[in-house]
Amino acid sequence: MGIKAVGMISGGLDSTIAACLMQRLGIEVLGVNFSTGFCLTDHQRLIANFSPADSKRRAKKLRNEALRAGSDLRFPVEIIDISAEYLPVVTNPKYGYGSAMNPCIDCRIFMLSRARKYMEEVGGSFVFTGEVLGQRPMTQHRNTLALIARQSGLGGLLIRPLSAKLLSPTIPEKEGWVKRNDLLDVHGRGRTTQMELAQAWGIDDYPQPAGGCCFLTDHNFARRLKDLLDHRPHAELHHQDFVLLKIGRHMRLSDRTKLILGRDQGENEYIERFLSAYPQIKPDSIPGPTGVFQGTPLSVDIELAAGIAAHFTAPASQERVTFSISGLNDPYTIGAHPLPPERIEPFRL
Repeated sequence: MGIKAVGMISGGLDSTIAACLMQRLGIEVLGVNFSTGFCLTDHQRLIANFSPADSKRRAKKLRNEALRAGSDLRFPVEIIDISAEYLPVVTNPKYGYGSAMNPCIDCRIFMLSRARKYMEEVGGSFVFTGEVLGQRPMTQHRNTLALIARQSGLGGLLIRPLSAKLLSPTIPEKEGWVKRNDLLDVHGRGRTTQMELAQAWGIDDYPQPAGGCCFLTDHNFARRLKDLLDHRPHAELHHQDFVLLKIGRHMRLSDRTKLILGRDQGENEYIERFLSAYPQIKPDSIPGPTGVFQGTPLSVDIELAAGIAAHFTAPASQERVTFSISGLNDPYTIGAHPLPPERIEPFRL
């Protein structure tokens, strides 16, 4: 039987080239992709489902690139949902955060430890990634790459084929499963070598490099996440709390209450369909944002929320807007004039 290897596949250029290289060296590739719940494209794909016209227009942009890469190169890719078990990595990272709330080192260790488990389940001999020495500032320095390999439990069973000639020999090389001379010596942030290989190997459909699609590297999302961690005990956090961070405009009304307003039809329908257990605010008879409350809003919070929501419902006028309030005992209506932008800004997250 041939050698099987588990590849961490994002569908980006680097992991696609790494997988293709392994195949060209006679290795059977088994792809794995971990869904953390913090992928921007996954969320956009979900919201687009509630806006059919938008969904068709953005179908290629929002496709699952890992599955696309597997299909193009004819190897299986299994997507594994790790969102629930991943939360402690986000809330309490041993190695800290990057420039936003991105626990990149802890994330990489966690994913590779799960890849090791998957390797054992499917009978793989080693794990490979598309990582490149010196490409990313937090996780791809030489010492950090070694730390991640060690802490994940893979050690020498982890190979980075794109930069392998610049790194210490791994078990696959020592055992002769792959020849070191057949591996690459790519380093740095440029993608010229990878793009040349893609052209030579007939790989012409891949996303343009854009620094990944992780919400946790986004500073606006990070501000919302920090607010959540500041206002909720970590032990009480649930996956749904993190889902809510991805949608709408967020307004911290008080220490006890936050308002989230949908920004478009897709988000409004998502709120109405999936967040019906939360108190909601919605324009009574005209188009506008559907809002959801997190926490326990008092009357003063609801009055403030109505003024904010009115601004996004009728921003060009000062007409009074009527809203329906649901999810708090008996439904009722409340009217409010739009608040000016300068009154809203202090509440915005």
